Amino acid sequence: MAVTDIASRTYNHGWRLDPIVRSLLDTDFYKLLMLQMIRRYYPTQRVTFSVINRSRHVRLAEVIDEGELRAQLDHARTIRFSKKELIWLAGNSFYGKTQMFSADFINWLAAFRLPEYELRKVDGQYELHFHGPWTHTTMWEIPALAILNELRSRQVTKGQGRFVLDVLYARAKAKLWAKVERLRKLDGLRLSDFGTRRRHGFLWQRWCVEAVKEGLGSSFTGTSNVLLAMDNDLEAIGTNAHELPMVAAALADDEDELRWAPYRILDQWQHTYGGNLLIALPDAFGTRSFLRDAPEWVADWTGFRPDSAPPIAAGEEIIKWWKQKGRDPKEKLLVFSDAMDVGSIEETYRHFAGQVRISFGWGTNLTNDFVGCAPDGSANLDPISIVCKVTSVDGRPAVKLSDNPEKATGTASEIERYLGVFGDAGRVRSPVQV
Repeated sequence: MAVTDIASRTYNHGWRLDPIVRSLLDTDFYKLLMLQMIRRYYPTQRVTFSVINRSRHVRLAEVIDEGELRAQLDHARTIRFSKKELIWLAGNSFYGKTQMFSADFINWLAAFRLPEYELRKVDGQYELHFHGPWTHTTMWEIPALAILNELRSRQVTKGQGRFVLDVLYARAKAKLWAKVERLRKLDGLRLSDFGTRRRHGFLWQRWCVEAVKEGLGSSFTGTSNVLLAMDNDLEAIGTNAHELPMVAAALADDEDELRWAPYRILDQWQHTYGGNLLIALPDAFGTRSFLRDAPEWVADWTGFRPDSAPPIAAGEEIIKWWKQKGRDPKEKLLVFSDAMDVGSIEETYRHFAGQVRISFGWGTNLTNDFVGCAPDGSANLDPISIVCKVTSVDGRPAVKLSDNPEKATGTASEIERYLGVFGDAGRVRSPVQV
């Protein structure tokens, strides 16, 4: 396979529009898994997703041209799933299961298109919202974030000389390879790429995935990016996300329904999927409250993905809970994915060795680590923390509490109401890097 000269591509492209998103498969695998379940259980719910830039010091509306942003968003709305892509989805096996996606769902995807968007500038930031059926707005999350991140990268590198770009990418490649060499020393490591949403760019993510595949061999278990999985003969990795409990909670009519909402939607998930897809994401309203109220059957699931608490502390809390439930942690799986990088991967791997099965989702610090790589130090390519979250469901406000209050989303009044139901135990405020 020919290796793309990213510096030349960055320097020389002069097309009217160089599309950032060229395929609807250029998304995270859990989007398709969730979409199939959403279409089954929530076909009429109207859900708004909104982009939130947590790195407020980066004024995106002053960095990214509005015309270019609209052109990329408009182009994404023209894309359809190709016949080849649908055949691959229908015929491939995922997580050891053939026909993961029903024929009815595949046929429905053939006519799918991204819905309209709402965009405006407010105080140096973009307000970007996607309104419509949950079955459609959910699919905007990943391409919207990928477009914003890559447009920022393009703007920052615009005007750089050919050799400056050569050095920039050479340093970033060397930096990644040094991480790979450290990770090689971890016997039995299981690691996958989770870096689509905040990547530097599509070509760069593809290079990173191919490099890690060669560098780590069998320790690299796959990628969350469905297109890259298809093109590189890799496993597509992913289960479910915060939007499921967030929507279920917003639909609750009273406090008892609100408290039960995270488990009700997980019950729907287990009626749709099984096996290694039974990975719970416990922190939408706080991990401690999730474990406190969880029904017995949750302990029989394959594992958990702690996502906003420090990995070792979160893992220890879940292991303690499994033991209290009479389950053997050695038969369970913990998936760590929150801002992981080589140092935290090494530390977490060594801490839990022999206690529990572990795997890692390596995200932004895999696909967007250009810190210190600019030759003259002037190009600010440090990754930013930008997300696209559910903000309303059938006109009701949506909330995420998180284990880290800095990651909470929702109106202040609704956050207070949710805290009254779920409590504040175990939530620790800490800076959000990516």
